[in-house]
Amino acid sequence: MTGHWQPVANLLQLRQRARLLAAIRQFFAVRDVLEVETPLLCRATGTDPNLDFFSSRFHCSPQPITYYLQTSPEFAMKRLLAAGCGSIYQICKAFRNGEAGRFHNPEFTILEWYRVGFDLQALMDEVAELLLALLLPVMPRLSVMRVGYQQLFSEMTGLDPLIFSRGEYRQFAADLGYPEADSLCGDDHALWLDFLFSHCVQNAMPSDAVCLVHGYPAIQSSLARIDPNDRRLSERFEVFINGMELGNGFFELADVAEQEARFEREIAHRQARGLAAVEKDQWFLQALQAGLPDCSGVAIGLDRVLMIAGGCDNIEQVLAFPFGRA
Repeated sequence: MTGHWQPVANLLQLRQRARLLAAIRQFFAVRDVLEVETPLLCRATGTDPNLDFFSSRFHCSPQPITYYLQTSPEFAMKRLLAAGCGSIYQICKAFRNGEAGRFHNPEFTILEWYRVGFDLQALMDEVAELLLALLLPVMPRLSVMRVGYQQLFSEMTGLDPLIFSRGEYRQFAADLGYPEADSLCGDDHALWLDFLFSHCVQNAMPSDAVCLVHGYPAIQSSLARIDPNDRRLSERFEVFINGMELGNGFFELADVAEQEARFEREIAHRQARGLAAVEKDQWFLQALQAGLPDCSGVAIGLDRVLMIAGGCDNIEQVLAFPFGRA
């Protein structure tokens, strides 16, 4: 344990983090986007079966209450949107259990913002503008590219992501040396897409480009609206640089009945997989019932942005005290 009291990130990285946070705040200040804070410890959490969480018991009378460290500030920020706060952003910590490795620390820094009146194209423009502002000083050749999910997936794999064929997916994965994919993904189309995209598509993305992948399949809509012009697709995008996922954006779902139905499907999936039980966030649903304005939102992992800015290959290099030294 000798020396483990010391930070992992060097002073250069710590100063770069401070400059990045200041630049982000200046970026939003000139655009009149309000900085907000919301609780990290809440009575409800997300229902996504692919995300695990940390929980804690608050001991008070008449009986203890379970609270959750948030995997994202999304639900609380949308309550602010429904209350009429206008465009908002937040820089905060988020927490995900069971995720640790080169690109994951269980506690990480997130930038999340929502733009009232923005469609998905306008938000993608702003995401690209922010990332260029932050990274061009250290990556002068950085460019921007936009591509549809279906086009990119098909070009890289020869498969159509909108048509599920377990046999074709299984054979493709096996040919690439991933025979375990079939037992991992089974008949779950969305799991297959996640597996093939992360193993076969991300690694082939162009370097030195902000790559905005849009038009995700409807089965991967998460909290995004379904595309009214093509109901096979959702109004969702993800942003990558050098094949590393940095963020996830939506034209936000505002239909409370549809949102509740999605929660129920995810809760059922959690039960089928033997995962910890969670309940729907009723305050979030009440906010949707009151009326969420038309808006688009995105969450960006700032530790990963710092990895790219510093040419680092492990997230621990940009953290003063990563999980192993926390």
